[in-house]
Amino acid sequence: MQGRFKRDGSASAEPEPHGGTDRGSSPQHAQNPGPAPSGGGPGRTGAPTGTTPPAPTAPPKSSAAPTDPGSRVALRNWRISTRLVSLLALPVVAATSLGALRISDNMDQIQQLDNMKLLTDMTKQATQLAEALQEERDQSAGPLAHGATGTDYTVKGVRDKTDRAKQGFLSGAQEVGDAADSGQLSGVRESVIGIASELNNISSIRTSAYKDPQNATQTVEAYHRLIGELLSLSQDMAEATSNPEMIQRTRALAAFSTAKEYASVQRAIIAAALPASNTEFGKLSENDRQYALSALESQNSELDSFRSIYGDGAEDLTKPIDQGSPTIEAADTYASRVLKSSNGLTNQDKRSYKDWVDDDSSKIEQMKKIEGTLLEDMEQKARELKSASQREAIISGALILLVLGVSLVGAFVVARSMIRSLRRLQETATKVAQDRLPELVKQLSESDPQDVDTSVESVGVHSRDEIGQVAAAFDDVHREAVRLAAEQALLRGNVNAMFTNLSRRSQGLIQRQLSLISELESREADPDQLSSLFKLDHLATRMRRNGENLLVLAGEEPGRRWTRPVPLVDVLRAAASEVEQYERIELAAVPATEVAGRVVNDLVHLLAELLENATSFSSPQTKVKVTGHALPDGRVLIEIHDTGIGLSPEDLAAINERLASPPTVDVSVSRRMGLFVVGRLSQRHGIRIQLRPSDSGGTTALVMLPVDVAQGGKKPGPGKPGAPSGGGPAAAQAAAGAAAARRQAQQGGSSFGTGTTGSPGLGAPPQRGQVSAGQGPRAALPGSGAGG
Repeated sequence: MQGRFKRDGSASAEPEPHGGTDRGSSPQHAQNPGPAPSGGGPGRTGAPTGTTPPAPTAPPKSSAAPTDPGSRVALRNWRISTRLVSLLALPVVAATSLGALRISDNMDQIQQLDNMKLLTDMTKQATQLAEALQEERDQSAGPLAHGATGTDYTVKGVRDKTDRAKQGFLSGAQEVGDAADSGQLSGVRESVIGIASELNNISSIRTSAYKDPQNATQTVEAYHRLIGELLSLSQDMAEATSNPEMIQRTRALAAFSTAKEYASVQRAIIAAALPASNTEFGKLSENDRQYALSALESQNSELDSFRSIYGDGAEDLTKPIDQGSPTIEAADTYASRVLKSSNGLTNQDKRSYKDWVDDDSSKIEQMKKIEGTLLEDMEQKARELKSASQREAIISGALILLVLGVSLVGAFVVARSMIRSLRRLQETATKVAQDRLPELVKQLSESDPQDVDTSVESVGVHSRDEIGQVAAAFDDVHREAVRLAAEQALLRGNVNAMFTNLSRRSQGLIQRQLSLISELESREADPDQLSSLFKLDHLATRMRRNGENLLVLAGEEPGRRWTRPVPLVDVLRAAASEVEQYERIELAAVPATEVAGRVVNDLVHLLAELLENATSFSSPQTKVKVTGHALPDGRVLIEIHDTGIGLSPEDLAAINERLASPPTVDVSVSRRMGLFVVGRLSQRHGIRIQLRPSDSGGTTALVMLPVDVAQGGKKPGPGKPGAPSGGGPAAAQAAAGAAAARRQAQQGGSSFGTGTTGSPGLGAPPQRGQVSAGQGPRAALPGSGAGG
């Protein structure tokens, strides 16, 4: 069944093969050519038949004349641009110029400074933990390097202090994590998580601390990496604010804290190399000396960076460590001599690690005080900046609220005049688009345009501004739409009348042609000539069906009509007789039921279109099987099976939708006339049609005949829904006539009767050049074309 409804292809100027199907060519076309002119053309429904179309009506006019729009200076006549400027200028300028951005910036600064305070507290705790780790590393270097264990009171004391600082840091880290969960400090969260993870490595560092006296660098570097992670929080503080002064202070703090760490590294390396007493020289490996020397150089570099970043006042701040104490100067001198010479320890005075740690701790303590001062300065500056930002935000907000309040009052007065006109225009336009215009178009399509009131009611907005101009333009559009609808109604009537007249004329000529062909067939004895006449007979029959397609497009009833019920098997034979390859059609299990006479010709037409499609797009060597089933409720289901190329699920869904709801007649209908005709005929009589994939390949067309059609216009009697059969007595009689015709044709003769015998396409189809009893292949119904 898929052939006629396969594609949405465009119309072709070439002859359409095999009855003019609605899709592209198939392999069968090349094997079994049979070109025939394609019939049909676009048409419209509801046109009178055989009447002169009415003359075009004059364009509709508005029922109301425009009224005086009033003075130009009236508020409702202002141009929309003027209204919008007056409406938006004051609020926008006020909000933009008086502080919208200022408030936004202030709020951002306040938020940043709040975050800064949290980070400052976090940095304090990180600094305290870093100091505790430095003390643990430096104070335990000497004892552990000379055989002490972790339970030694000196080592245990500094480690306990570190553990307490660690707990304080982790508590502060939880607050930072909560702020990050709320969308703030998301960048700091990763750093804090990483540091917390690194803190778990303290136990492993302590286990192997200073085990190798000649490689103290390993332990010092492990502590140094952990301390460096803690000090990196200062950099996160710099990223959390956009205030230049705060960024400068955080960078300065980071530089100074790093310098203090490098000073602590030197203290630890030298302490691990010195002995427990001052009676002998210490031993400093070359690897440790180079590591500590690099720390000394880095310390000086970081102090220079701090002075550069901090700017004025840096010299005064670092004065206690530069020139404030002889002890600090002596410790620096000692460290410089030890680290810059490979035998620096042996060239110095004998000293114990305790003496060295005590002397160098003076410098570390001073650096701690400077570090604390930097943190205090940062906190104080953050508080000052926050107060200033809050004060500016309050002042800016108050000014903006005041200006906006005045602006909104003026804007409301201006906007109200616009809203009234726009609302009226919108309501009227919606009513016209959804109610008035569709109803008017429906009236024009169902009746004579001259009998329809085509006057247009104005929107009623007559101001001189753009809204009034739009309303006037809408009135013009409305009038033009009504005029076009009236012209379209006239055009549909003209086209339908043209289709009807052309079809009626063609039907008469084709009927005369069929009568002439039947007369020639009855006189011809030559099988070859008789076969040619049968082909000509088929072409004329298909031309008649195309002419009837034009009537369907025009919404007209067929010229041929039956008044008495006709057996379903004869209807199926009549449909098969209008198909060129009728010999491939095989009827089986047709119920013994009768079709209402008023539906006979339309049902024959419908089935012929489906059968033509099935034979055209399936292999010539296959059969097209037609079966029927009588349902218990009195309906009859007809199934037409082919083994063609099949259809995709998308194509099947689209075709079934078109069959259920035939589209409006337009030029595309002429390209898919079979689809439209089948849908229109089924809709006319309540017949349901659906295509679905066949289990054996190809497509199956299901035709459901309602009770009033399948039971000859009567309801079925109790217990007699119609049992499946091979065609009943009529089928037997037709089969006998067909067998007799085949025998006579094989003997070189022919038989032409006028009874009710069937056409080719029954159980054993005739061969080429052979015919069945009846008036050629088209005469499958008793008295075909007579009208019952």
